[in-house]
Amino acid sequence: MDSLEKKLGYKFNNRKLLEIALTHSSYASEHGKSYEFNNERLEFLGDAFLDAIVGKKVFVIMQEANEGVLSKTRADVVCEKSLADVAKSLNLGDYLRLGKGEENGGGRQKPSIVGDAVEALIGAMIIDGGYERAERIVLDLFSDKIRLAIKGELHKDYKTKLQEKLQDHIKGVCIEYKLVREEGPDHRKEFVTAVLANGEELGRGIGKSKKESEQAAASNALTKGDI
Repeated sequence: MDSLEKKLGYKFNNRKLLEIALTHSSYASEHGKSYEFNNERLEFLGDAFLDAIVGKKVFVIMQEANEGVLSKTRADVVCEKSLADVAKSLNLGDYLRLGKGEENGGGRQKPSIVGDAVEALIGAMIIDGGYERAERIVLDLFSDKIRLAIKGELHKDYKTKLQEKLQDHIKGVCIEYKLVREEGPDHRKEFVTAVLANGEELGRGIGKSKKESEQAAASNALTKGDI
């Protein structure tokens, strides 16, 4: 917890809040803990305040933007991918308490799980130290996201970017996206997709839709640096 606090730039007065923020429902369930011992309630609170903090920031910066543009910009910043990127910058997956099923299923890398944990951390900081202190941390964590979103450059089409990069290196390359598996209940299903070039797998991605998982797979392939 000390190392995570150092990365956040925030020291908790109540360490129990931090512990709960890092506890996934699967862990609490396996250990016979009720809902107040997992991070879902803190996630609910953090989600609301993240919207407010980012919304206020883009409102102040984008003086000439209408409500629709402001809403889209905020949505780009607070989406699951952005949250997962922030979680990755903190190595947040390493700190989570997961049930055996999620642990074995790669839960520490799942965008939905680590993204929810970021929101839970925000909720925990709000309770522990108040809005203003949490706001400073949030703006620091999301500063690059906000800057790129305002410029309209935050979430590019990774599939197109991967295709262009491969075509520059491999003449006549055949790129395929194959669904590996579907996970979870119908109301919260996740898709795992692999991207292949001439039959060779380059990366995998997880998303709440097939399209999102394909983008995640392309992003994964690009970040590996093997192309």
